[in-house]
Amino acid sequence: MENFEDLIAGYRRFKRDQFAASRARYRALAEQGQSPSVMIIGCCDSRVDPAAIFDAGPGELFVVRNVANLVPPYEPDHGHHGTSAAIEFALTGLKVRHVVVLGHAACGGVKALMNGMGATDNDPSMIARWMSIARPVYEGLKKVGMDMSSDSTCEAMEKFSVIHSLSNLRGFPFVAEAEAAGRVTLHGAWFGIESGRLELLGDGVFTPVES
Repeated sequence: MENFEDLIAGYRRFKRDQFAASRARYRALAEQGQSPSVMIIGCCDSRVDPAAIFDAGPGELFVVRNVANLVPPYEPDHGHHGTSAAIEFALTGLKVRHVVVLGHAACGGVKALMNGMGATDNDPSMIARWMSIARPVYEGLKKVGMDMSSDSTCEAMEKFSVIHSLSNLRGFPFVAEAEAAGRVTLHGAWFGIESGRLELLGDGVFTPVES
Protein backbone atom coordinates (compact mmCIF):
# COMPACT_ATOMS: atom_id res chain seq x y z
CA MET A 1 0.00 0.00 0.00
CA GLU A 2 1.52 3.24 -1.16
CA ASN A 3 -0.85 5.78 0.38
CA PHE A 4 -3.88 6.32 2.58
CA GLU A 5 -6.28 5.89 -0.33
CA ASP A 6 -4.99 2.32 -0.72
CA LEU A 7 -6.03 1.65 2.88
CA ILE A 8 -9.54 2.90 2.21
CA ALA A 9 -9.76 0.80 -0.96
CA GLY A 10 -8.68 -2.20 1.09
CA TYR A 11 -11.37 -1.46 3.64
CA ARG A 12 -14.00 -1.38 0.93
CA ARG A 13 -12.86 -4.79 -0.35
CA PHE A 14 -12.93 -6.15 3.20
CA LYS A 15 -16.44 -4.81 3.82
CA ARG A 16 -17.72 -6.14 0.48
CA ASP A 17 -16.09 -9.57 0.62
CA GLN A 18 -14.76 -10.80 3.98
CA PHE A 19 -17.13 -8.94 6.28
CA ALA A 20 -20.17 -9.80 4.19
CA ALA A 21 -19.22 -13.48 4.14
CA SER A 22 -18.64 -13.54 7.93
CA ARG A 23 -21.48 -11.26 9.00
CA ALA A 24 -22.87 -13.75 11.53
CA ARG A 25 -19.42 -14.22 13.05
CA TYR A 26 -18.90 -10.49 13.55
CA ARG A 27 -22.41 -10.14 15.00
CA ALA A 28 -21.68 -12.89 17.54
CA LEU A 29 -18.37 -11.27 18.48
CA ALA A 30 -20.09 -7.92 18.99
CA GLU A 31 -22.87 -9.40 21.11
CA GLN A 32 -20.94 -12.00 23.09
CA GLY A 33 -17.47 -10.45 23.29
CA GLN A 34 -14.17 -12.14 22.62
CA SER A 35 -13.03 -15.45 24.08
CA PRO A 36 -9.81 -16.46 22.31
CA SER A 37 -7.93 -19.45 23.67
CA VAL A 38 -4.56 -18.34 22.31
CA MET A 39 -2.42 -15.29 22.93
CA ILE A 40 0.38 -14.44 20.52
CA ILE A 41 3.24 -12.17 21.59
CA GLY A 42 4.69 -11.20 18.23
CA CYS A 43 6.88 -8.62 16.55
CA CYS A 44 5.45 -5.45 15.04
CA ASP A 45 7.41 -6.23 11.84
CA SER A 46 4.96 -5.77 8.96
CA ARG A 47 6.13 -9.01 7.34
CA VAL A 48 5.07 -11.23 10.23
CA ASP A 49 1.29 -11.25 10.71
CA PRO A 50 0.19 -13.89 13.26
CA ALA A 51 -3.34 -14.09 11.85
CA ALA A 52 -1.95 -14.83 8.39
CA ILE A 53 0.67 -17.32 9.61
CA PHE A 54 -1.86 -19.32 11.61
CA ASP A 55 -4.77 -18.80 9.21
CA ALA A 56 -6.86 -17.39 12.05
CA GLY A 57 -10.18 -15.62 11.74
CA PRO A 58 -11.57 -12.72 13.78
CA GLY A 59 -11.80 -13.43 17.49
CA GLU A 60 -9.50 -16.46 17.41
CA LEU A 61 -6.21 -14.87 18.51
CA PHE A 62 -5.42 -12.28 21.16
CA VAL A 63 -2.32 -10.57 19.79
CA VAL A 64 0.13 -8.08 21.26
CA ARG A 65 2.98 -6.92 19.04
CA ASN A 66 6.10 -4.99 19.92
CA VAL A 67 9.65 -4.53 18.66
CA ALA A 68 11.36 -7.97 18.58
CA ASN A 69 8.45 -9.77 20.28
CA LEU A 70 9.97 -9.26 23.73
CA VAL A 71 8.40 -9.91 27.12
CA PRO A 72 9.74 -7.44 29.69
CA PRO A 73 10.47 -8.46 33.27
CA TYR A 74 7.59 -8.28 35.72
CA GLU A 75 7.69 -4.74 37.13
CA PRO A 76 4.73 -3.87 39.40
CA ASP A 77 5.50 -0.15 39.53
CA HIS A 78 3.73 2.98 38.32
CA GLY A 79 5.20 2.91 34.82
CA HIS A 80 3.30 2.39 31.58
CA HIS A 81 3.61 -1.28 30.65
CA GLY A 82 1.67 -1.99 27.46
CA THR A 83 2.89 -5.53 26.82
CA SER A 84 2.62 -6.47 30.48
CA ALA A 85 -0.92 -5.09 30.67
CA ALA A 86 -1.92 -7.17 27.65
CA ILE A 87 -0.43 -10.29 29.26
CA GLU A 88 -2.30 -9.59 32.49
CA PHE A 89 -5.59 -9.13 30.65
CA ALA A 90 -5.08 -12.27 28.58
CA LEU A 91 -4.35 -14.44 31.63
CA THR A 92 -6.65 -12.96 34.25
CA GLY A 93 -9.44 -11.57 32.08
CA LEU A 94 -9.70 -13.72 28.96
CA LYS A 95 -8.13 -16.75 30.66
CA VAL A 96 -6.34 -17.88 27.50
CA ARG A 97 -5.08 -21.46 27.56
CA HIS A 98 -1.99 -20.97 25.38
CA VAL A 99 0.58 -18.17 25.13
CA VAL A 100 2.96 -18.22 22.16
CA VAL A 101 6.07 -16.03 21.92
CA LEU A 102 6.62 -15.81 18.16
CA GLY A 103 10.07 -14.78 16.92
CA HIS A 104 11.06 -14.44 13.29
CA ALA A 105 13.93 -14.26 10.82
CA ALA A 106 15.69 -11.02 9.89
CA CYS A 107 14.35 -9.20 12.95
CA GLY A 108 15.32 -5.53 12.82
CA GLY A 109 15.20 -5.13 16.60
CA VAL A 110 17.57 -8.05 17.09
CA LYS A 111 19.90 -6.67 14.43
CA ALA A 112 19.90 -3.33 16.24
CA LEU A 113 20.94 -5.07 19.47
CA MET A 114 23.67 -6.97 17.60
CA ASN A 115 24.98 -3.57 16.51
CA GLY A 116 25.06 -2.41 20.12
CA MET A 117 21.71 -0.62 20.46
CA GLY A 118 20.57 -1.58 23.94
CA ALA A 119 23.81 -3.39 24.76
CA THR A 120 24.72 -0.64 27.25
CA ASP A 121 22.89 2.10 29.14
CA ASN A 122 24.60 4.85 27.14
CA ASP A 123 21.94 5.15 24.42
CA PRO A 124 18.86 7.04 25.69
CA SER A 125 16.65 6.16 22.71
CA MET A 126 13.40 4.31 23.30
CA ILE A 127 14.39 1.44 21.03
CA ALA A 128 17.69 0.97 22.84
CA ARG A 129 15.93 0.96 26.20
CA TRP A 130 13.42 -1.60 24.92
CA MET A 131 16.02 -3.86 23.33
CA SER A 132 17.99 -3.88 26.58
CA ILE A 133 15.41 -6.45 27.72
CA ALA A 134 17.31 -8.97 25.58
CA ARG A 135 20.76 -7.78 26.68
CA PRO A 136 21.47 -11.04 28.58
CA VAL A 137 21.07 -12.91 25.27
CA TYR A 138 23.48 -10.51 23.53
CA GLU A 139 26.02 -10.81 26.33
CA GLY A 140 25.76 -14.59 26.42
CA LEU A 141 26.37 -15.03 22.70
CA LYS A 142 29.17 -12.49 22.70
CA LYS A 143 30.81 -14.26 25.64
CA VAL A 144 31.06 -17.53 23.71
CA GLY A 145 32.63 -15.73 20.75
CA MET A 146 29.72 -15.54 18.31
CA ASP A 147 30.24 -13.24 15.31
CA MET A 148 27.88 -10.33 15.92
CA SER A 149 27.72 -9.54 12.21
CA SER A 150 26.64 -12.95 10.90
CA ASP A 151 23.19 -14.16 9.86
CA SER A 152 23.62 -17.33 11.90
CA THR A 153 24.21 -15.26 15.05
CA CYS A 154 21.14 -13.18 14.24
CA GLU A 155 19.00 -16.31 14.02
CA ALA A 156 20.50 -17.67 17.22
CA MET A 157 19.76 -14.40 19.00
CA GLU A 158 16.19 -14.38 17.65
CA LYS A 159 15.60 -17.86 19.05
CA PHE A 160 17.37 -17.34 22.36
CA SER A 161 15.39 -14.12 22.77
CA VAL A 162 12.20 -16.19 22.55
CA ILE A 163 13.54 -18.44 25.32
CA HIS A 164 14.52 -15.37 27.36
CA SER A 165 11.04 -13.89 26.92
CA LEU A 166 9.44 -17.14 28.08
CA SER A 167 11.63 -16.95 31.19
CA ASN A 168 10.47 -13.37 31.81
CA LEU A 169 6.89 -14.46 31.23
CA ARG A 170 7.18 -17.02 34.01
CA GLY A 171 8.25 -14.16 36.29
CA PHE A 172 4.68 -12.80 36.23
CA PRO A 173 3.01 -14.32 39.33
CA PHE A 174 -0.33 -14.92 37.63
CA VAL A 175 1.42 -16.63 34.69
CA ALA A 176 3.47 -18.88 36.96
CA GLU A 177 0.38 -19.75 38.98
CA ALA A 178 -1.70 -20.56 35.89
CA GLU A 179 1.07 -22.68 34.39
CA ALA A 180 1.61 -24.60 37.64
CA ALA A 181 -2.13 -25.28 37.85
CA GLY A 182 -2.24 -26.50 34.25
CA ARG A 183 -4.55 -23.68 33.14
CA VAL A 184 -2.11 -22.29 30.57
CA THR A 185 0.70 -23.68 28.41
CA LEU A 186 3.58 -21.52 27.20
CA HIS A 187 5.08 -22.01 23.75
CA GLY A 188 8.04 -20.64 21.80
CA ALA A 189 8.01 -20.38 18.01
CA TRP A 190 10.11 -18.89 15.20
CA PHE A 191 9.00 -18.04 11.65
CA GLY A 192 11.20 -17.89 8.54
CA ILE A 193 9.95 -15.06 6.34
CA GLU A 194 11.51 -16.28 3.10
CA SER A 195 10.98 -20.01 3.65
CA GLY A 196 7.60 -19.84 5.39
CA ARG A 197 8.99 -22.36 7.87
CA LEU A 198 7.56 -22.42 11.38
CA GLU A 199 9.71 -23.89 14.14
CA LEU A 200 8.44 -24.80 17.61
CA LEU A 201 10.47 -24.85 20.80
CA GLY A 202 10.69 -28.14 22.64
CA ASP A 203 13.30 -29.25 25.20
CA GLY A 204 15.41 -26.20 24.38
CA VAL A 205 15.50 -26.90 20.64
CA PHE A 206 13.54 -25.36 17.77
CA THR A 207 12.13 -27.98 15.41
CA PRO A 208 10.34 -27.31 12.07
CA VAL A 209 6.64 -28.07 11.85
CA GLU A 210 5.85 -30.54 9.08
CA SER A 211 3.77 -28.88 6.37
